[in-house]
Amino acid sequence: MVKIRLQRVGAKKAPFYHIVVADSRSSRDGKIIEQIGTYNPMVEPSEIKLDKAKVETWIKNGAKPTDTVKKLIAIA
Repeated sequence: MVKIRLQRVGAKKAPFYHIVVADSRSSRDGKIIEQIGTYNPMVEPSEIKLDKAKVETWIKNGAKPTDTVKKLIAIA
């Protein structure tokens, strides 16, 4: 199953995330299929950059977003 989820890339105590499409069996920071955005919770207000066309395409093709990513898509 393919999921749209967060991949942490930030330093200790300074999180930064890539929003990625990955196989649900791969590890959190493991192999990905495609990067479709970024999320930076450290700035005020939080910064969310998404390629909406790619998000829609992946969801139409059966990718399931995680709960956190669903919230970020709604905000963006």
